[in-house]
Amino acid sequence: MAELIPHPFGSLINRMFDELETEQSIFDFPEKKFFCGLSGKDYSVNFHGKKSSSALGPASGPQTQMAQNILLSWLGGCRIMELKTVQILDELEIPRPCIDMQTVGYNVEWSQELRIEQSLHEYVKGAMLIEILQASGKLELAENFGDVLYDMSVGYDLAGIQSDKVRQFIEGMQDASEIVEHYRQQIPEQYREFRKLDFQTKLSDTLTLSTFHGCPPEEIEKIIDYLFREHGLNCIIKLNPTLLGKEKVRHLFNEILGYAEIHVPDEAFENDASWEQAQGFVERLGETAKTLGLCFGVKFNNTLIVENHRDFFPQSEKVMYLSGTPLHVLGIHLVQQFREKFGDQFPISFSAGIDKTNFADAVALGLTPITVCSDLLKVGGYSRSSAYYKELNSRMDNLGVSDIESYLLKAYGNAEQALKNIASGAGNISGTEVAAVDALRKTLENGGEFRKVAGAQVAPLANEIFEKWLSEVKLLNTKTYVDEVTTQARYTLEKNSNPPRKVGTTLELFDCLTCDKCIPVCPNDANFALNIPQGETEILEFENNKSSWSVKAKNSLKLEKKYQIANFADFCNECGNCDIFCPEDGGPFLLKPRFFGSLETFQEFSHRDGFYIESEKTSAQASIVFSRFDGKEYRVSETGNTVNYSGPDFEVQFSKNDPANTISGEAKSRVSFLNYEIMQMMRASYESKSR
Repeated sequence: MAELIPHPFGSLINRMFDELETEQSIFDFPEKKFFCGLSGKDYSVNFHGKKSSSALGPASGPQTQMAQNILLSWLGGCRIMELKTVQILDELEIPRPCIDMQTVGYNVEWSQELRIEQSLHEYVKGAMLIEILQASGKLELAENFGDVLYDMSVGYDLAGIQSDKVRQFIEGMQDASEIVEHYRQQIPEQYREFRKLDFQTKLSDTLTLSTFHGCPPEEIEKIIDYLFREHGLNCIIKLNPTLLGKEKVRHLFNEILGYAEIHVPDEAFENDASWEQAQGFVERLGETAKTLGLCFGVKFNNTLIVENHRDFFPQSEKVMYLSGTPLHVLGIHLVQQFREKFGDQFPISFSAGIDKTNFADAVALGLTPITVCSDLLKVGGYSRSSAYYKELNSRMDNLGVSDIESYLLKAYGNAEQALKNIASGAGNISGTEVAAVDALRKTLENGGEFRKVAGAQVAPLANEIFEKWLSEVKLLNTKTYVDEVTTQARYTLEKNSNPPRKVGTTLELFDCLTCDKCIPVCPNDANFALNIPQGETEILEFENNKSSWSVKAKNSLKLEKKYQIANFADFCNECGNCDIFCPEDGGPFLLKPRFFGSLETFQEFSHRDGFYIESEKTSAQASIVFSRFDGKEYRVSETGNTVNYSGPDFEVQFSKNDPANTISGEAKSRVSFLNYEIMQMMRASYESKSR
């Protein structure tokens, strides 16, 4: 199918609450794995002058494309949502599969897979789902964990960004009043109390520009200048790892980390902005932002363009985009290079190989937001992010701190040296400044909340000293971490060359290993558990001899697993990620029962087998089941006790309770009831899922 279809807002709300009540999960994310903050811990950070409850967020990618994805990211503890990049070309032909997470990450997918207007609506729906769930009181949300921010992302050239389509998207994110009211009316009657919520209508006034690969530096500068002046947006530029230069990239990537067989083409360096060019536009745009009273920063970094050296993607794709573990080292080196030039003048957003181990390190560098994509595509999916906080909490507890600024100051033991640097670099330092430095030094020795100590001094001077201290510590922490991370074996080819294990068997429609790995690794929640009871079902085969029917064969369908795995086609873009982690061959998204959300999509995507279940028309008429097996269509409908069952060369009727003695109709050959029994199983199990 390979086309995402947004789900009705009312259905999303119903499922969210129903599933939480009956299965203790939301969109197949178990409640026990939600991260809702921790009493006594304040992870809050500042992003463009606004408070977020955490620096963690999903990167602009598959985790922020659909409404349910945004909610799932939030349930995993993300609080700055970098929304999927939109661009004027919103009807793209993307190769399938498009994501390869066998070792490190590769992809050939680089923009939204929805129409721009659909993306806007999904982002509003996602934000409203979060607000409704918060207001319901059904989650034990920590006091300091309720602030969530949304960051737009657009690309990829000035003409496209100035187009009416992208302009309307940006304006819609700045004022989503009409869309909010549209969806307010769709809140189901049983949840009508949430119609009164004061939903957020200014979804975002911040934007991360995705420059992608090969965007000319003068174009980048013009785009940000336009976004500043035309839309009044606080902006971040996402820059490419090629800024390190050909020599350094190849030294770090190919030699130090050992990825010798992966080639970054010369064109990647020739077509991207150079370090000198980037310095120039950063300085100029920083001045423009200051003049306009706006915030400006950079993001490290985009994916790394490499030659397609594998057979996973079509050979017509000459290049692919590397993400994940090795990119972390390149990204951290870029942070250091940037800070050596600009100090802490500009805030830095970060996305490169973030995982449960290094998230706490990125926090210690003062990076905001810290976004993740590749790691959330691995086994466990969105629930993996709860482990990020486990590691951060452990380090904070060991240091005796409970807030992020105090953690940053103590994380690498650089706070004392930073104070010395401030004192020695201040020149003619005043007595008041000396007092402020001494007070902060004593707090460092004895414990306490640094921000409060600074505030208790002669403000705003002491606060200014405190901010300088924070900035100096960020610079020292960066150097400490760069020296540490470059030599860590966990980022090398040797530690990242073993793909997920395959057992050598091939998936079938029913009874796989039922390891459940395919469910959480889908960012869209396309794969799910189907409750079909274990047991053996008799399968009759009929033959029509002129005027009479007779049973010519009796077989059986035996199901041995407690439940089955299925796929919801409307949520599946056939990225292939579930196939990567499935121990069996064939791909769950291709071989497991596929359910379509409408008859139109079932008919449109006729090259895919699957099922559509149409709700009952009257109390006497059961839902109608449409199906395709091996490209051939079948249909089952019931009225009272009478069943109508049709296929490519037959149409029969019978009593549901006694088909052997009541069957009638026409057929060109024998009629097997195998597909009929499967369709009845699908009807019963799918309706119980209430998807």
